[in-house]
Amino acid sequence: MTQPGFIPKFGGYEKLLSYQKARVVYKGTVYFIKRWVPRISRTTDQMEQAARSGKQNIIEGSLASAVSKETEVKLTGVALASLGELLEDYRDFLFVRDLPEWPPTHPYARHLSQLCRTPGADYETFRKGIEHDDPAICANVLAGLTRVAIRLLNGQLDRLERDFVTEGGLRERMTRARLEFRRQSESIEQQRVACRNTMPKPPVSPSS
Repeated sequence: MTQPGFIPKFGGYEKLLSYQKARVVYKGTVYFIKRWVPRISRTTDQMEQAARSGKQNIIEGSLASAVSKETEVKLTGVALASLGELLEDYRDFLFVRDLPEWPPTHPYARHLSQLCRTPGADYETFRKGIEHDDPAICANVLAGLTRVAIRLLNGQLDRLERDFVTEGGLRERMTRARLEFRRQSESIEQQRVACRNTMPKPPVSPSS
């Protein structure tokens, strides 16, 4: 008899598109603040911490998914909030310097969108824009990538909500596992009883 398990596979965060984009955003942010943000500015620490929080909470949420869907949802939400804060920092960088923020119809924004759909896209895919000599291009590219990560996280949260409604959390999985184990045990016992009842009885020896 195979005992059903109630702890599903977990982790695998490296395959999440949200993590892949958040990882690029984090590395790009570290580069950006070193080049364009004064060291004495509080924004330096805030941006790096927000970028790191976005990435790390995706990891932690994925690793916690096996035993707590609630924790996974919470940490994914924290990642979303952190990247939302980071996006606003990039927008502020452009705003206070009177630099243009690309609308979705901007040619560069469209090109960035195409790059984001590249299978296996990583930092190298976006390096030219992130490390451009024009700070407006750098900030817009990283803002665009942050928006993509946020959109992916929103989709991830929607999926987590649907999964929880249809599959439940750890307690529900434990209950299903116990019931399935009991069902299998009862089925095996019934088969044993039926087998004994159908076995031919030994012949009775004639009395002498």
